[in-house]
Amino acid sequence: MNNPKKQAIIFDLDGTLWDAAETIAPAWNSYLEGRGIDLRVTPELCRSYCGKTLPEIAEFIFPEAEPAWREAVIEGCCDAECVPLAQRGGRLYPDEKAVLTALREEYLLAVVSNCGLGYIEAFFSGNHTGKYFDDYENAARTGLSKGENIRLVMERNGVERAVYVGDTTGDLAAARRAGIPFVHAAYGYGQVPEPDAAIQSLRELPEAVKKLLP
Repeated sequence: MNNPKKQAIIFDLDGTLWDAAETIAPAWNSYLEGRGIDLRVTPELCRSYCGKTLPEIAEFIFPEAEPAWREAVIEGCCDAECVPLAQRGGRLYPDEKAVLTALREEYLLAVVSNCGLGYIEAFFSGNHTGKYFDDYENAARTGLSKGENIRLVMERNGVERAVYVGDTTGDLAAARRAGIPFVHAAYGYGQVPEPDAAIQSLRELPEAVKKLLP
């Protein structure tokens, strides 16, 4: 990909750009019931899984199960969630589209998540947000860590400087591995020690980024 913008803002998805748990939980429960699996999840549990890779989620939920079986179940759950998400999306944060519109004028915008295949695309489709982003990547597609995927997005877009915006300690670690500053989305799901900047809403992001990418 070729983009003249040499600075980028790269976003985590869950807890940073949307909260999709209210849509995900019933989709997972319907799938699990259909497979005869006696497990039900709540939106709160779904939020606690965010940031983990699919194998990590599978091991967390089914610690005693055979890895291939449990990972196939989680992949099925993820396929099931993408259907309603692509149709009606999740809950965006206040003023999100206005903030993204303004940021696009100056920065390349991208999404990097540990989600499964089709999940970021569902965010783009269900919430009509695809037009705001220049690129995206996920662990399920590349098999790489989040930090490696951040670097991958930067390299293929010719980005010289970037920040990563996320809400968990895993996001902080990914930014550190990628060698770029981290902005903590403190309105999201997790607590993060010693970020390079913290924001209480997306409205604060433009000012935070200007300080990190002067």
